[in-house]
Amino acid sequence: MNKRLEQFLKAENISQSQFADTIGVARANISHIIAGRNKPGFDFLQRMSKHYPSLNLEWLITGKGRMFNTKNLLFDQLEDSPAPSKPIVHESAPEIKIQEEKPIHQQISNSRTISKIIIFYDDGSYQEVK
Repeated sequence: MNKRLEQFLKAENISQSQFADTIGVARANISHIIAGRNKPGFDFLQRMSKHYPSLNLEWLITGKGRMFNTKNLLFDQLEDSPAPSKPIVHESAPEIKIQEEKPIHQQISNSRTISKIIIFYDDGSYQEVK
């Protein structure tokens, strides 16, 4: 697990001390875990999960799966929320004509495909979706 934590820090491009400060643990704790002297406890994993929600804890603990969750929380939330039956327009708002959007597969040339999308978070972390 210590090697996977080290891989995660490299992927996030953060130092051990930055990571410790972010999740609110002593800097020595991170050093001891990476050196293999200590194993992280539940509180440590919980703090990691809170500050790095894209991290796949199963991968961190067992090595199974990918480092980052591939589930996109933003789009999952949009799918779960009911779509309004008609647009909400405030009376004082100017009327705007909306053109019907073409599906994305019609907007992108047939000769190109999307290979990955990178999502940047305000805490400096990012997630790649392939």
